[in-house]
Amino acid sequence: MDGQSMIQRRAARAIALDGEEILLLYTKRYHDYTLPGGGVDEDEDIISALHRELREETGAESMQDIKPFGLYEEFRPWHKDGAEVIHMTSYCYTCDVKRELGETQYEDYEIHNGMRPVWMNIHQAIAHNERVILESPKKGMSIERETFLLKLIVKELLNK
Repeated sequence: MDGQSMIQRRAARAIALDGEEILLLYTKRYHDYTLPGGGVDEDEDIISALHRELREETGAESMQDIKPFGLYEEFRPWHKDGAEVIHMTSYCYTCDVKRELGETQYEDYEIHNGMRPVWMNIHQAIAHNERVILESPKKGMSIERETFLLKLIVKELLNK
């Protein structure tokens, strides 16, 4: 990234499957489906961040059988914190959670964006996101990553 200021960010993302149903976040503002998860705070490890983010975003209280799935690395434009580029590394883990979800603890921007947890068929989520990528002028920046990961989950975990 010649001459551009860049920040680094690590994120933890949860893959919670129940057959072909997957726990996702629907965001009204962008009309898309994403994996639950988010940034790793400076003072926490990735697994602690995974627990915290899943609890805050979905209300899931207990996570069992956590296993590494893979990581997704991306560079994309960034217009905050005095940086022009963000280098994001997303650490993805499979886990088991109960379908019954508790109360969420969203941040203000998540409330403003209309975020809510949903259990949904993974194939329908992929088809939906693909339509949004093709048709929506207001799509979020993460939809390409999320759709790639959803397709990879189908290939690696469901098509065995």
